[in-house]
Amino acid sequence: MLKGKTIIVGVSSSIAIFKACELVSQLRQKGANVYVLMTPNATKLIAPLTFQALSGNSVVFDLFEPKEEAIQHVGLADRANVMVIAPATANIIAKLANGIADDALSTTALACRAPLIISPAMETKMWEHPATQKNIQILRERGTIIVEPEEGWLASGKSGKGRMASIDKIIAEIERALTLGQDLLEWKVLVTAGATREPIDAVRFISNPSSGKMGVVIAQVAKERGANVILVAGHMEVNPPEEIKVEKVKTAEEMLKVVLKYVDWFDVLVSAAAIADFKPKKVSEGKIRRSETKNLVLELEPTPDLLATVRQYRPDAFLVGFAAELGEPIKGAQEKLKRKGLNLIVANDVTQPNSGFGVDTNRCVFISDKGLCEALPLLTKREVAERMWDKIKELRNKF
Repeated sequence: MLKGKTIIVGVSSSIAIFKACELVSQLRQKGANVYVLMTPNATKLIAPLTFQALSGNSVVFDLFEPKEEAIQHVGLADRANVMVIAPATANIIAKLANGIADDALSTTALACRAPLIISPAMETKMWEHPATQKNIQILRERGTIIVEPEEGWLASGKSGKGRMASIDKIIAEIERALTLGQDLLEWKVLVTAGATREPIDAVRFISNPSSGKMGVVIAQVAKERGANVILVAGHMEVNPPEEIKVEKVKTAEEMLKVVLKYVDWFDVLVSAAAIADFKPKKVSEGKIRRSETKNLVLELEPTPDLLATVRQYRPDAFLVGFAAELGEPIKGAQEKLKRKGLNLIVANDVTQPNSGFGVDTNRCVFISDKGLCEALPLLTKREVAERMWDKIKELRNKF
């Protein structure tokens, strides 16, 4: 799998740098063309000559060194199949998150469009610091693969989370990134995201706490994996990816109308939006004033069932729904799967900590029309999206 692939290994100044030697060696043994870029401070821990011997290629560490290799690193960004930074210090992580490019490593990373993998290594308090976690979140949202540090003995003599991940894990992520590549090429994908808003009067509405994070990352991952993606977005607290076509809507009826506009186009529909089930039967034209209304009674009526309606039009499409449940999610999700004619449903208990609306993580269960019931651990929403597309690809092959 790695034979003939061009892999950039970025090395920053962590004591875990000795593990990078083994990483470079193993990648080369597996047939990869390995090029090492070092930060200036990293050269104070291990000499560049070591990595040159292990990789078989010149090592770039001085952006302004008057040598051909110092200029060629720019071309590496275009030729690379994968770029991995291991170890990645808090410093290089902050640079990448904020677009700072002041050395050969950060400059190349900013110019590289191949999958980027980062394996952090630092003291526990540095890893847990809000600034570092925010930078990690920014990178994840941009599609960077983070190989989480492990618990273990650290350079300070203390034990905690911050130890660089094992070489086996890093290589597994490199192989996975190469496998994913453009595996959804030529797929036509429609994703709904965010919350619908059903008006009560001119200034009030019925809605829910959906932030749109899950739907946006689902669309982003599909795009990165080669799919042609359209995002139908209700109210969201996150910005959609610039490279994805977005259709903005407000109500459930508007969302259904836009989805039906593309009903003959998509192969896969992922309905991650939190669509209101009910709307006021009568909407006041102006503002309902407290002084004019002693007891306000709202009469509600059902909104259109988007997924069930789409299934009537497209019995051949692969439909994916989400089920936000209060408590044990499987029974309710299975009923919804059958009632709406879905191929896959992603269910979760929104009462669980760090799961559901507005957060960056989720704890889900995949349930399919073929009997699959697979519970996932607590993962980032991007990791959920990656696994969801893996599962959709697997199920579509049997579809």
